Amino acid sequence: MDRTIRIVLITVIAFATHYIFDDLYFSEVRNYVNTWVDQLGISHNLTYLLFGIPLFIGVLIMHRARYFLDALGLKNSFKKGFLFPLICTLPMLIGYAVVFDFNSEITLNEILISAIAAAFFEELYFRGFLFGQLYRFTQLGFIPSVITGALLFGAVHLYQSQELLTAAGIFLTTFLGAVLFAWVYAEWNNNIWIPIFLHLFMNLFWLLFSAGENALGGVYANIFRILTIVLVILITVVYKRRNGIRLEVNKRTLWMKKDTVPYHTQ
Repeated sequence: MDRTIRIVLITVIAFATHYIFDDLYFSEVRNYVNTWVDQLGISHNLTYLLFGIPLFIGVLIMHRARYFLDALGLKNSFKKGFLFPLICTLPMLIGYAVVFDFNSEITLNEILISAIAAAFFEELYFRGFLFGQLYRFTQLGFIPSVITGALLFGAVHLYQSQELLTAAGIFLTTFLGAVLFAWVYAEWNNNIWIPIFLHLFMNLFWLLFSAGENALGGVYANIFRILTIVLVILITVVYKRRNGIRLEVNKRTLWMKKDTVPYHTQ
């Protein structure tokens, strides 16, 4: 079987399995785990990890076991993955601190669920697995690799509002966020820590200063969020140009790639 077709099939089947079980049983399993752990935030993270098993099996089928971490982008620089997003999200931190009041009612559960779990597992599963396997290990270009995951990513955030226009805004915001996270993952040498910490800091600062009731937010919240996004793109482009590195996502990689897949793909 053609390697691209094989990887696409395994990736889609594994992610669909994860997605279906997550949608049907996540709350029930989390409640069961919480009867043992007795801490909702930790139970949420453990359940998220448990529901990633189909994806982890998919990685092991597609790659040799010793390349498991590398195939998900986890083996790259943690330090760079932390510092670059921190610098880029400073407009949100400083801006929100000036404009909004500190959220003194924030709880540990909110941080564990809405910041840590959302950032780590959504990026690992949507970007590291769904987007990453398709873009890194097949001849599919950026657009066909990112589109399905971005649509799903937008859809899973629709629960935040029942009002049509607000829901549409939330979908568009999270859809574009998914594209940005995938782009920065690809541009920074498939370092999954960068979108993880970028996502984490953006969510955390949003929570710390109650910047919005949902992912859409208001005018001031979005001004500082847009500044962060501009910094992410600007620093990435300037860094690559100064070091003579071609942008990973370009006209040659937008739809289909001619490059061969990495050696550690079986």
